[in-house]
Amino acid sequence: MQYTGSCHCGKTKYTVEGELNAVNECNCSICRRKGTLLWFVPRSALNLETPDNHLSTYTFNQHVIQHRFCPDCGCSLFEFAHAPDGTPTAAINVRCLDGVDIDALPRHHYNGKAL
Repeated sequence: MQYTGSCHCGKTKYTVEGELNAVNECNCSICRRKGTLLWFVPRSALNLETPDNHLSTYTFNQHVIQHRFCPDCGCSLFEFAHAPDGTPTAAINVRCLDGVDIDALPRHHYNGKAL
């Protein structure tokens, strides 16, 4: 299935392909503060309609995850990293997807705080 997403101000838009069956809720220092609900897909499943250089990036700790956000409205859209097997991965903030009932999705709690 294809989903559309955007930031709050609408300057950043994208589509993502895949089966959205559940989300991950992480308690690490940044996810807890942002309130993200994450859906992991291969990076190739994400299609940016806005040029990549129009987004801002934040990294912390080991600087291996790129937290991407709109520099105008500050909305956290997705994160780029690599899966354990090296596959480029995108963690989509499901709260930014259009028409998704996030309350209907099962949540898997991830203890990122312990890392």
